[in-house]
Amino acid sequence: MKASVEILNQEFASLADAIGAHAVERPEAIALMLGEETVDYGTLYSLMQRVAYSLQREGVVPQSTIAICAQTSLNYAVVLLGAVMMGVTVAPLVVTSTPETLATMISDADAKLLFVDGASRSALSSLVVSPRMVDLEPLRADASWLAPKSSVPQPVEVRPEWAFNILYSSGTTGVPKGIIQTHALRWGVLRQQAGRGLGTSTVALAATPLYSNITLMSALPTLARGGSVVLMDKFDAGAFLELAQLRRVTYAVLVPIQYRRILDHPSFDSTDLSSFQSKSCAGAPCPPTLKREIAQRWPGHFFDVYGMTEGGAVCVLSVTERPDKVHTVGKPLPGHEIFIVDEQGSPLPDGQHGEIVGHSYNMMSGYHRQPEKTLAAEWRSPDGRRFIRTGDVGYIDPDGFLVLIDRKKDMIISGGFNIYSSDLEAVLSGCAGVREAAVIGVPSERWGETPIGFVVPEKGCLISATAIQEEANARLGKTQRLSEVIVIPELPRNQAGKVLKRDLRELHARQSACVGTARAVS
Repeated sequence: MKASVEILNQEFASLADAIGAHAVERPEAIALMLGEETVDYGTLYSLMQRVAYSLQREGVVPQSTIAICAQTSLNYAVVLLGAVMMGVTVAPLVVTSTPETLATMISDADAKLLFVDGASRSALSSLVVSPRMVDLEPLRADASWLAPKSSVPQPVEVRPEWAFNILYSSGTTGVPKGIIQTHALRWGVLRQQAGRGLGTSTVALAATPLYSNITLMSALPTLARGGSVVLMDKFDAGAFLELAQLRRVTYAVLVPIQYRRILDHPSFDSTDLSSFQSKSCAGAPCPPTLKREIAQRWPGHFFDVYGMTEGGAVCVLSVTERPDKVHTVGKPLPGHEIFIVDEQGSPLPDGQHGEIVGHSYNMMSGYHRQPEKTLAAEWRSPDGRRFIRTGDVGYIDPDGFLVLIDRKKDMIISGGFNIYSSDLEAVLSGCAGVREAAVIGVPSERWGETPIGFVVPEKGCLISATAIQEEANARLGKTQRLSEVIVIPELPRNQAGKVLKRDLRELHARQSACVGTARAVS
């Protein structure tokens, strides 16, 4: 086997080869940790081989698919890595989905085997799913499925264009779509991550689930480079701080709401986080005030990362180095390119608002079994290159930084004027006693659409919806004014931390019979 350094310098290699090289060079180095249990590189590679052998024994061939429906566990990681080792595509399913949605995803993926934990087996028990279920819990000790120690699978030459995984979208707009990411994409990401200083001394804390692209984008490059990944089976701000101090964590990728909860935890200021070399925010827009607070209070470099699971271009802002640009999401990474295009798909000059489209090695093959939706997600540059549409509206400032304005679908057209919900949310968030806010558009006979605001109060703070509405409208333009403000305990979010505005629209529809334009929802 080639040395790890040689493998990592290749234009393309398999993730399994990189892990295997570390298993030879540093077999006792810790690869994975969860709670008190650890797995070193020698053991991890052996387990991956046993999983691969078992899949081959079951007749699962390269480019076929297995699905995993479970909470984060060491066995989950082992099965995922063992499968991609032999070119089998993995479909990690979002366990918080309804049983019916899970069954739809399993069918769509055409999974040959379904790996489950106790909770997901119970959730799916009332449904008929075609693949055989394999329990994850006893996997490492259960010789009835897992091949014996020293089992070596038939070697498979993994091809760059093969599907590494099918990630089902978080479903902020409805039924999830299967996003196909290739081995080439995954290898490109881990090579790009070299710029974040990942190496054998890295200790990465994965606080999002293994079915999240955020976790895979941080954990897989860490393993490829011989570092240690600390897994959390469930996020808790206090537990995160304890683990960060105990394990001397150097790197983490979190979503904005996780940062908010960690910073607000009573133990934050007394926790030793000096081991952190860098940390990133991804998955959802991070408010400028939160970016500043993270950079000021949390040791180590802080990066804000903008991108999509579908891929395209990734923009990164070093908040530590450019605190003056916290209102932006940074510049494209090397090899990444963005355009701003109008409704007709024509490129716009810098400074003008339009849809963001991106191109790089980091682009999905497409949506699984949905060629029409794949085509709709693509844009072709004047020279014929393929870009991915983000559905986001933004512009490029005079210094080349990308400013994100809003989701295209969240733009409100009222009385013929375009209203960006993000502008209104910024004003609402600045009102006294408001912790966070979200704005949606609802039908209006007079205006076509009208903006409605939802606000979450600061902890222990009582706020008046009427007063917030009056304060916000006094600071908004005439065409932007909110027709209603509703106080709610928390904003509905998906597992990546994105606000589910469809849920807010449904909530408003249920409450529309209430009298008055300013009310609280418990």
